[in-house]
Amino acid sequence: MRKEYLMTAGPTPVPEKVRVAEAQPIIYHRAKEHREIFKRVSENLKSIFKTQNTVLTFTSSGTGAMEGAVVNTLSAGDKVLVVRGGKFSERWSEICVAYGIEVDNIDVEWGDIAAPGLVKEYLDKEPGIRAFFSTLCETSTGTLFPIKEYGELIKGRDNTIFVVDAISGLGACDIEVDKWGVDICVCGSQKALMLPPGLGFASVSEKAWGLVGSSRLPKFYFNFEKARSSLEKGDTPFTPAISLIIAMDASLKLLGEEGIGEILERHSLLASATRAGVQALGLELFSKYPANTVTAIKVPEGIDGSKLIDVLFYKYGVKVAGGQSQLKGKIFRIAHLGYMGQFDVIIAITATELALKDMGYGVEIGAGVKAAEEVLAG
Repeated sequence: MRKEYLMTAGPTPVPEKVRVAEAQPIIYHRAKEHREIFKRVSENLKSIFKTQNTVLTFTSSGTGAMEGAVVNTLSAGDKVLVVRGGKFSERWSEICVAYGIEVDNIDVEWGDIAAPGLVKEYLDKEPGIRAFFSTLCETSTGTLFPIKEYGELIKGRDNTIFVVDAISGLGACDIEVDKWGVDICVCGSQKALMLPPGLGFASVSEKAWGLVGSSRLPKFYFNFEKARSSLEKGDTPFTPAISLIIAMDASLKLLGEEGIGEILERHSLLASATRAGVQALGLELFSKYPANTVTAIKVPEGIDGSKLIDVLFYKYGVKVAGGQSQLKGKIFRIAHLGYMGQFDVIIAITATELALKDMGYGVEIGAGVKAAEEVLAG
């Protein structure tokens, strides 16, 4: 018998209670029953976002919510600033360019961040910047960006909004949407929210709504005003992913029972244990500012990174992610977010030890597990 363990940063494992909820008989999305569920989901999402702002829900991946953030607040020719430090942070630039937005990129070495002082220099140099885009957790490098510090730079700029991709970070890495001045925060369902892919979310501040009225970019499906108007009635403008919304209701109940503070502490503990485990094996972390969602690890010299991924999965049943673009074959990434716990970390470290030993890397069996257990034991 073969048992498999999903240890990627998305999709992530789905709790049984959430899977059972998703399997319930389909209901009519214009019926009172669905409206009540959707209203409850929309309200409960605010506690995860740490916001009092409206949270919109779209049937899409998180990228749909990202596109919505662009087309609902900007116009062709507007200037924006984007921090790029990985595969996914590049997406803000790609979306903006597709819609004729003038993009100024702050490119940083993958695994590093843009220092707040550097961001301030760019903002001061270009007072006409309409929006500043960043990523909370860059999944391709396992890097956490200083959103709180970035938010302080935008708060006094009345004509600039702060937009954050928190698709993999929300519910795993701390983000205080309201306190930190995040005007639009987007997220996807398949990460720390413990759902299958298919839902995208966007919290929208009053400052951002002020730009929505003046935006001149084309929009139809990802129309924030339509979504808000429907939400006020507990509805959606178009047919939603009904089963996913029902599952989201169950997931939010589980997250609410645990509490957002405890959720963040759990992710911090799992991340610390994972880092300790791989470092005890003589492996090196890739990121200079590791996030609590996923740990990126440098493939040791003499080891084929792609083969390591295959050995982990095909021999030991542990699915982790490899590197992307220029990092392909150079790093592997162990996730520890969403419906994951202490023994998931132990399994991942154990499999890493065994796979590396199989490939001839000098590893002391049990050293990584011991280090991880010591962290977990406190």
